[in-house]
Amino acid sequence: MATRRPIVAANWKMAGSRQLGAELLEKFALLSDSSAEVVICPPAVYLDSLQQQLSEHSDTVAQHRITLGGQNLSHQEFGAYTGEIAGSMLNEFGCRYVIIGHSERRSMYGESSDIVADKFVMAQKMGLTPILCVGESLAAREANRTFEVLNGELNAVLDKVGIMAFDNAVIAYEPIWAIGTGKSATPEQAQEVHAFIRQRLMQLSPYIGEKIRILYGGSVKPSNAADLFTRPDVDGGLVGGASLNASDFVELCRIASESE
Repeated sequence: MATRRPIVAANWKMAGSRQLGAELLEKFALLSDSSAEVVICPPAVYLDSLQQQLSEHSDTVAQHRITLGGQNLSHQEFGAYTGEIAGSMLNEFGCRYVIIGHSERRSMYGESSDIVADKFVMAQKMGLTPILCVGESLAAREANRTFEVLNGELNAVLDKVGIMAFDNAVIAYEPIWAIGTGKSATPEQAQEVHAFIRQRLMQLSPYIGEKIRILYGGSVKPSNAADLFTRPDVDGGLVGGASLNASDFVELCRIASESE
């Protein structure tokens, strides 16, 4: 991973609890110093509780670089948008990151690549680092359209903000066919796609292409993490199901630290 610090980001989705937050911090207290950056993205209703828990465990937080992130934000700054969450609200609860363009948001809630690009802009305007999710469906992979799909999703953001905006961004490759299915891309498949994404950005800026951290998201678990995280262009993981088990998630953070 060159000199890029790995990230392990927990996406609790519509799951988790206050108790899970407490269990995670208890497990981290038993872990030796970790060089990986840890991001916890819970449902928004748990941000207040987690912020308080992190404050109470400040020694552990500092030791393991644990930060909070949002799972989503509105592309509007404020206003009459019932049910939406503004970036400024995430800031109030100490969030530094926000997930943008997760496949579930794209497919279930109709978020187009253009809206995703607007959210990318808003995240940065609010001082948040976007974790931009890109990935292909099983049909696209079987039709050998993986790179075409990824290129289109990247271009939607690049066309709106330009390459230098990625100086403050993270990318997560999440093959849609591997999310919540128990299936995972092989380490070779993941590396191939991550290398494509990196080279795509390097064409526009070698500095950005080398610096950008690209996470793998698709049924990451302790049993496959070591082989994934040691690939040269895989800089950690966006973790779903395994992030809901405190022992498994802390183990993933340990593995990521050792893969540097």
